[in-house]
Amino acid sequence: MSESTLRTLHARTAPTAEFGATALIACDNLVRIYQMGTVEVQALQGLDLLVDAGEMVALVGASGSGKSTLLGILAGIDAPTAGRVRVGRWDLLDMSARDRLDYRRGVVGLVRQQATRNLVPYLDAAQNVMLPLSLAGHPRRDRAARVRDLLDLVGVGGLASRRPGQMSGGEQQRVAIAVALANAPAVLLADEPTGELDTATSQEVFAALRRANRELGTTVVVVTHDAAVSGQVARTVAIRDGRTSTEVLRPSGADGAGGTDDGAAVEYAVMDRAGRVQVPREYRQALGLTRRVRLALEHDHVTVRPATADAPDVR
Repeated sequence: MSESTLRTLHARTAPTAEFGATALIACDNLVRIYQMGTVEVQALQGLDLLVDAGEMVALVGASGSGKSTLLGILAGIDAPTAGRVRVGRWDLLDMSARDRLDYRRGVVGLVRQQATRNLVPYLDAAQNVMLPLSLAGHPRRDRAARVRDLLDLVGVGGLASRRPGQMSGGEQQRVAIAVALANAPAVLLADEPTGELDTATSQEVFAALRRANRELGTTVVVVTHDAAVSGQVARTVAIRDGRTSTEVLRPSGADGAGGTDDGAAVEYAVMDRAGRVQVPREYRQALGLTRRVRLALEHDHVTVRPATADAPDVR
């Protein structure tokens, strides 16, 4: 290896600041293991993720990839087995029961897939949005205006006096977004919010999420198994086997939906803190990449080659 290459390598491996120090959400080598009888299931296997304040991010992946587990941890519903996870000033591995309640009540808002789980059925839309404001002790004189503004923001201002049973599924989900935004959370988490909706209604729900992101500055994280939602946001993170595997980035603002119509999206492989990269299966199959590969540091890139005759793939 040449002297100039060694200098470049040293510069790139110099000590850096704390991982995710400036991010709103920082997940560092996150692990979640469930015990199912005598079997251990690793839902998260060293996941790294950074989300900046004001971003709108989609987390996509197949069923069982770990995305819903991650959302549960960020919502304060579940706790990781190991690693580090921080949202703002909150260390989610080191919270008392009281801290966890305050966190869930004021820092994050959650919209679940099943619309019926998001709303109290015997309360109308305005009363549903009013409920978290009342529980958090907001001044009574401010509550009505806050409720009205939020219902208008998500496009259901005319449904204030309707109960959930008198609304469509899409209308229920938009009211649920207003409920989740009631206490002005820093982060809005949505778990498959359009999973039970048709395409047109899904567009309305995503429009409500985008308005919350753009007009209120709320950071929005949407979990879905549908890769098509990547066109709705500027950044899509794919999770595979409990780790982040790829990211798709799109310039924002060109089409009003968070993406662009000009094919400018770029897909990146994600390298975790240990230097691991998930190579897509089709790449591995095309090049015959198996258990061992050869790496070479070039001037401005790294090459990955299959094991060759001079370095056999010995088992």
